[in-house]
Amino acid sequence: MPEQIDEAHDHGVKAWVDGIGAVVVGVLSVVQARINGQLALQVGSGTEAAVVSFGTGLLMIAIIVVLVASGRRGVARVAHSLRGAGRAPLWTFLGGLGGATFVASQGLVVPATGVALFTVAVVAGLTANSLVADRFGVGPGGRRPVTVPRVVAAAIAVAGVVLAVSGQLGHGDVHPALLTLAFAAGAAVALQQGVNGRVAVIAGSPLPAALVNFVVGFTVLLLIAGVIEAGDGTSLVLPPAPWDQPLLWLGGPIGVAFVVVAAFAVRGLGVLVFSLLTIVGQLVGGVVVDVVAPVPGHTGVTAQTLAAVLMSIGATLLAFFGSRRRLAQ
Repeated sequence: MPEQIDEAHDHGVKAWVDGIGAVVVGVLSVVQARINGQLALQVGSGTEAAVVSFGTGLLMIAIIVVLVASGRRGVARVAHSLRGAGRAPLWTFLGGLGGATFVASQGLVVPATGVALFTVAVVAGLTANSLVADRFGVGPGGRRPVTVPRVVAAAIAVAGVVLAVSGQLGHGDVHPALLTLAFAAGAAVALQQGVNGRVAVIAGSPLPAALVNFVVGFTVLLLIAGVIEAGDGTSLVLPPAPWDQPLLWLGGPIGVAFVVVAAFAVRGLGVLVFSLLTIVGQLVGGVVVDVVAPVPGHTGVTAQTLAAVLMSIGATLLAFFGSRRRLAQ
């Protein structure tokens, strides 16, 4: 990996735009999770639901790239960087593995451990590896040092998520191997955000980065689904047509929005701050969904959830403004 300089976070207007975008996609990811959950019930498998979601996302971003001139030029730049002199390393273009790993682990881990333990393990992996990704300059914005405020911020974010799901922690069993897989999935998502940002810089647009992400993720998930189907003798079940139940098909477009915004915003914010802002969005989104469309039998918005939102906001501010004090080099 090329040597990069330490950079302070941009505290100006762009940082606010990037930050708002990160929170919005965090909110949308909660909506996406609810949609994909319903989709999984329709098709009978979380993995197959992910294939459908990634497939619709891939189709959407492919159409956008074809129609937008900057997207077409960006694809040409990406192709040149893969085969030209001084080409970018192959790992730069494997961000889609992060999303595929997350979805695959979700299907394996959640049935055994429950959603709460899975969420805590994923967030722990996401925040821990975001620190590492920033330290070694995996993202396009250069290296950001590991500092005391940033380490504390990561810990506060994890504690906030633990608080938010504390009422559900007893509903699953602790499986160290499966929770390690969930931690690794969260770590992979952190790398996904960083490398997709690099592809966006190479392409001069976040659109080709999203296209590469969905091509890789869809291919991997399709292979996984194929292996599962070969093992149990089932076949892919398509959900109802978009004109019958359009909401079931919105998971892919939401995923496109997430990847495009992440590829654009991570350069200025860094992987850790972007990740923390998406956690803020997810917690806020969870509150909004619980108010607007509560799950039957759910207790609704709790004081713990509201406290977790405040903790995650505080953690983000601490990481954002505490990026210059060094703890380690």
